[in-house]
Amino acid sequence: MVEIKFHNTATRSKEVFTPIDPDNVRMYVCGPTVYDRAHLGNARPVVVFDVLYRLLREVYGPDHVTYVRNFTDVDDKIIERANRDGKEIDQITSETTQWYLDDMAALGALEPTAMPRATQHIGDMVTMIEGLIDSGHAYAAEGHVLFAVDSYDDYGKLSGRSVDDMIAGARVEVAPYKRNPMDFVLWKPAKEGEPGWDSPWGRGRPGWHIECSAMSYELLGESFDIHGGGNDLMFPHHENEIAQSKCAHAGAGFANVWLHNEMLQVEGKKMSKSLGNFFTVHDLLEQGVPGEVIRFVFLGTHYRKPMDWTEKKREEAEATLGKWHRMRGSNKPGAVPKAIVDAVASDLNTPEAISVLHKLANIGDIEGLLGGLDFLGLKTIDTEMLDLIREGEQERLSELEAKLTQLRIGAMDTKDFSQVDAMKSALIAAGVEVRMSKAGIELVPGAGFDRAKLEGL
Repeated sequence: MVEIKFHNTATRSKEVFTPIDPDNVRMYVCGPTVYDRAHLGNARPVVVFDVLYRLLREVYGPDHVTYVRNFTDVDDKIIERANRDGKEIDQITSETTQWYLDDMAALGALEPTAMPRATQHIGDMVTMIEGLIDSGHAYAAEGHVLFAVDSYDDYGKLSGRSVDDMIAGARVEVAPYKRNPMDFVLWKPAKEGEPGWDSPWGRGRPGWHIECSAMSYELLGESFDIHGGGNDLMFPHHENEIAQSKCAHAGAGFANVWLHNEMLQVEGKKMSKSLGNFFTVHDLLEQGVPGEVIRFVFLGTHYRKPMDWTEKKREEAEATLGKWHRMRGSNKPGAVPKAIVDAVASDLNTPEAISVLHKLANIGDIEGLLGGLDFLGLKTIDTEMLDLIREGEQERLSELEAKLTQLRIGAMDTKDFSQVDAMKSALIAAGVEVRMSKAGIELVPGAGFDRAKLEGL
């Protein structure tokens, strides 16, 4: 059995993973609020935890892993979008949910075992809230129900913050019905025209945090193996999940292992509409960037480090994948190389796994290379993608043909061919075959063609 190690946010240490039940390894990941297209940052946790899902399936067997990722389909942003567009909320959430699934599938992500929607589990949330009130961990006030943070001694342990620090650093809603500024909403009254459900506290809807606690309990039980999400969710969302879940099910462990991915940047800056560097996965796909290329760029950075999306990385990914896919020929994927499984089993070290892929390509182990690509979710190889890559390659080579031609014309006059020779050497080093004749110059991608090495020419 492969030894798996994860950096557990809860213990701040790298630990050997031992599932509660090897016959049913259980994982929960916080999913999207479906009101618009998923931006590039939303896609990072999907790819990170898809790799984890693939690892667990490889080690324990596909039938022995349960992966749950939810959809939040009732939320202020959804209501605002519906009012703005003059559409029913169900129409908005159905449309945006399908957009999300289509875009993530384009990135090679497998669909989770279950994808519950919050509105399907309102009754479960009401039941959990009632239990928290009965046990003294929550209280009703002015149509709201709030979790009493003071009732849970370990509040703040996951994020490593004291309650005072959290109050100082958080946007805490000040409300007269709160006993403590940090108390958070489990249920709130629905305004006129908003969606709502009947409850013992009046017509209303659940707070965001209770959704994941109720759905994970219903689908995975009171204790399960892994809980994941972006590190922006650590506080308050995950902190609140832990508090309400452990108080609702005394003695249960909730999630044994917590994994958090770092955030995404674009060209070294935080992605934002004001900076003009905000774009969705769909935007990139529409621009002709294959989903496989996006995924490859993601995997090039360890999940616990900030990921910087750059145009250079995209071009390098295109060149590398183009080179590897041309090597495919009639070969079929072989077994997943142990070195790749071991790399991913060591706290999802995907950069190391990609390094192994390079080594396999260099020694000509095509079956191993293809097996590794499949395992990492990089098997979405189709003619359209190759055509896009080749089109980009040919455009760049045409530019270089023109440049080399001008250098050659100038050298014939000066009799100084040093610049011609230097450029020719650089092209050959990039795997380009340079064909010179009286008729002109032709550049052709060779077996070791690497578009990234053309940068600067």
